[in-house]
Amino acid sequence: MSPDAATVLAQARTCLATERAALDATASALDERFVAAFRAVEETVSSGRKLIFSGVGKSAHIAEKLVGTLNSIGAPALFLDATQALHGDLGLCHEGDLAVLISNSGQTEELVRLCPLLRRFGVRLVALTAREDSPLAQACEQRLLYRVPAEACPLKLAPTASTTAALALGDALAMVLLEARGLTREDFARFHPAGNLGMVLLLKVDDIMRTADRLPVLPATASTQDAILAMTRAKAGSLAVVEPADGRLAGIFTDGDFRRSALTGPDFLRQPVSTFMTRSPKTIASGLLAIEALKLFERHKIDDLLVVDTAGRPIGLVDNQDLPKLKFY
Repeated sequence: MSPDAATVLAQARTCLATERAALDATASALDERFVAAFRAVEETVSSGRKLIFSGVGKSAHIAEKLVGTLNSIGAPALFLDATQALHGDLGLCHEGDLAVLISNSGQTEELVRLCPLLRRFGVRLVALTAREDSPLAQACEQRLLYRVPAEACPLKLAPTASTTAALALGDALAMVLLEARGLTREDFARFHPAGNLGMVLLLKVDDIMRTADRLPVLPATASTQDAILAMTRAKAGSLAVVEPADGRLAGIFTDGDFRRSALTGPDFLRQPVSTFMTRSPKTIASGLLAIEALKLFERHKIDDLLVVDTAGRPIGLVDNQDLPKLKFY
C-alpha cells in the first residue's frame, strides 16, 4: 500500500535532515588537515601537474563529478579507474601529480592496492574518507575527512549522507582553490564557451546592442516632435541626445520623458528635446560583458542603456528586453 502524502513528506524531510547533519558535522570537524590537503592541491596545480581522482562504486561517481568541477575552474584533473589502472592506465600518472582516493570506509581493496603503485610513479596521495584509522587513510600522506553520524537510508545500506558529505568536501576544496587562484568570470567563461552558460558569460554588449537604424540619435537642438518621430521609426523606447558640436552624449530622451513633457503645455512638441531629456544617463562602455549591462539594469531599475565609445559618443542601445536569457544568472 502506497504511503499517504504526510508520510512521504515526513520521510523526505528525515532524509534531508540526516544528510544536513552530515554536512554540519563535516564542517565542524574541519581542521589543519584540510588546510594541508588544500596546500598540496594548490602546489600541484601551480606547478603544472595534474590532479587524479579515483574511487569505486558510488565513490567513482563522486570522483568523476569533482574532476569535472576542477577542470571547469582551470585545475587539470583526471579520473583513474582503479581496476583499469592495474592494466595500463597508470600511464597517465607522472611524478609530481596528486591523487585523491575516495572511499567512505577507507577499506576499498582496489584503492588500497593502488597506493604503493602510485607512489612508485612519484604521485602524492590524499585520502578522502570518513575513517581516519582505515588502511587507505594510513597509506596516504594527506587526509580529507568527513563525518557521517548516520546514513539516510533506513536500511543503513545505501550510501546517502556519506556520498553527500564526500561530494561537498571535494566541492569545498575546489571552491577554496578557485578563490586562491583569483579566478574571474572571464576566466570561467573560457572554460564554458558552449550552451546557455557560455552565452551568458561570453556575450558582450556589442553583440546585442541596437545600432544603425535601430539606434535613434539626434542633436540637443532637435525638437521634441523630431525625437518622437525618430524613436517611432527605430521602434525604440528611447533616443540618444548628443551635443551638436562633437557628437558626445548629452542625455537620453525616453518614453517616460515624452509623457512628462506633454504635461508642460500644448507647444511641447516645438520645444528642443534637450528641455525634457534626462541628463547624465546611465551608460556602459563598448567591449564590456553583457552580464555587466544586466547588473546596471537591475541596480538602477532602467529600461534602456546606451553604449558609448571611449570618446563618450553613443554607438549602441541595449533594451531591457534584449536580455531575457541572461536574467537567470
